[in-house]
Amino acid sequence: MFGSKKDIVGIDIGASAVKLVQLHESKSGFQLLRLDREPLPPEAVVDSSIMDSSAVVMAIRDLMLRNNIKSSDVATSVSGHSVIIRKISLALMTEDELESSIQWEAEQYIPFEMSEVFLDYYILGPDPNDQGQMEVILVAAKKDFVDEYIATFKESGLNPVLVDVDCFAIENIYCSVYEDETANIVALVDMGASGIQVNVIKNNVSVFTREIQLGGNSYNEELQKRFGIDSESAESLKLGLDSLSIDSETVQEALQGVTDNLVQEVRRSLDFFSATFADERVEKVYVTGGVSLTPNVLTSLAEGLDTAVEILDPFSRMAVSEKDFDLDFVKSVAPFFSVAAGLATRKLGDKL
Repeated sequence: MFGSKKDIVGIDIGASAVKLVQLHESKSGFQLLRLDREPLPPEAVVDSSIMDSSAVVMAIRDLMLRNNIKSSDVATSVSGHSVIIRKISLALMTEDELESSIQWEAEQYIPFEMSEVFLDYYILGPDPNDQGQMEVILVAAKKDFVDEYIATFKESGLNPVLVDVDCFAIENIYCSVYEDETANIVALVDMGASGIQVNVIKNNVSVFTREIQLGGNSYNEELQKRFGIDSESAESLKLGLDSLSIDSETVQEALQGVTDNLVQEVRRSLDFFSATFADERVEKVYVTGGVSLTPNVLTSLAEGLDTAVEILDPFSRMAVSEKDFDLDFVKSVAPFFSVAAGLATRKLGDKL
């Protein structure tokens, strides 16, 4: 499932757009080579499932052609209901022993038939609470769901060499470029159009994940419901591009109500983490995804979580050529590209 170590192109198929990042790694770190996105029509991707493959294929082809990318090797990622992530404790064993027994072990934790899923795992190390146990990250994704993505890339003329998980792709870019972070326990919160993913990492290792079925689309849905407008008008109203003769304070009140709901769900996730992990507390929160740019989201998160909150900028510690890129533009769109950037850090042959 999770696929010569060479640079590959990261392509993130999101609910509202396809994002592409190409990086080059040298001894001094990563350099940004390509950065682009192509919008998708409404409902081309719903709940992470590709509903209109021809629209997604066209977007991918346009991105590759527009950026003159010759390599056909790409990495992508999946998320949603068809992906299950579990941190489990197993008796200490060698990797070979785990390889031969993982199917049986996984049956106890994965609510799908084993014949219907791709399965992968990563050994975190000894269980700090039990010397005879070890901690393992277990990931299962339904085969038909992953096959949708693989078929889409193949139809685009590309070679999907690696399939990751969205929250781990963001973890990859964080661990790759935020080496100066002093907080030991950090929450990475990806706020996208269709949902929010929370990944708590301790000493750069994932220890807790949760997916929240609320996202940027919730703002549009609330505006449509409250003011009786269509989705296109709601998007313009949300972005402040058209007032539609609606009082701005009423609009902001509606938007803030959605923001408060999102903050409450993130807080519940972090509270559950603290309750599950011996009252350990998240020391800092990094947010990414398009919703992170919504007015007042960062302030509301900081107040609601009582924790330092900062936007995760995947390119802030990379080499970015002023000759090739408008640096202000790169900074303004950076939160949209964290998943794609994380995918672009991977190499052919990497595991989870």
